[in-house]
Amino acid sequence: MRTVVQRVSEASVSVGGRAIASIGPGILVLAAFRGGDGPADIEWMARKCLELRIFEDDAGKMNRSVLETGGEVLIVSQFTLYGDCRKGRRPAYTDSAPAGEALRLYREFVDLASSLYPRVSEGEFGAKMQVRLVNDGPVTLIIDSGAERTR
Repeated sequence: MRTVVQRVSEASVSVGGRAIASIGPGILVLAAFRGGDGPADIEWMARKCLELRIFEDDAGKMNRSVLETGGEVLIVSQFTLYGDCRKGRRPAYTDSAPAGEALRLYREFVDLASSLYPRVSEGEFGAKMQVRLVNDGPVTLIIDSGAERTR
């Protein structure tokens, strides 16, 4: 599993010109799933995203998580995070989980994050979405599960 986590002052998702979710200060999580991802990847990633200390404390040091700040979370599926651009000009998506598997993993990820923290919103899986955000900082992190999970 791979995510891009961005600290935002606001973010929103629209489908077909209709706003389906919006948040104020918090994090935008773009999430992609690899074939073979499972419950351990989902749980590790949900906790990692929610517990990342990327918000400033009173001393101005990034030392607080979205859980501690009471911020909001917006999760958006984005299979293109597994686009392999090493050869040619068109990304290959062979590492991305097939759509049915990715939908199941996405639902598990959103459901787990929502059970751990009540201020979670989401995009629409498989839809052509317009994502708007104001990156705060900017703070943007790329997080991979799997072998990196042991670090």
